[in-house]
Amino acid sequence: MQRNAAIFAPVFLLAVGATALTTGCASEGTKSSFGEVVDDSVITTKVKSLFVEDKTVSALQISVETYKGTVQLRGLANTQAESKRAAEIAASVKGVKEVKNNIVVKGS
Repeated sequence: MQRNAAIFAPVFLLAVGATALTTGCASEGTKSSFGEVVDDSVITTKVKSLFVEDKTVSALQISVETYKGTVQLRGLANTQAESKRAAEIAASVKGVKEVKNNIVVKGS
C-alpha cells in the first residue's frame, strides 16, 4: 500500500500543480484569485494524500474539491465509519474552513 501511495502522491501533486499554474487571476467576486486556487489545490492534495495513507478511507472512491477553504467530499463509502473518517481527515488539514460531506454509504 505504501508503494501505491509513493507513486500516487507525486503524480497527483504534479497534476494539481499544473492545474494551479494554468489558472489565471480572477477579477470577479465569484472566482478565486491565483493565491486562493493554489491554497485550495494544496488543501485538496493534502486531503487526498491523507486518504491514501489511511487504511479506513478509499482514496479512489471519494473525490475532494476545495473552494475558498471549503472542502466538498463526494463518492461512495463502504460504511458510515469510512464516511465519518474521511470528513475528520479533511477537517484536520490546515486551511480548511468547512467540510461538506456528500459521501453516500453503499446500501443506505
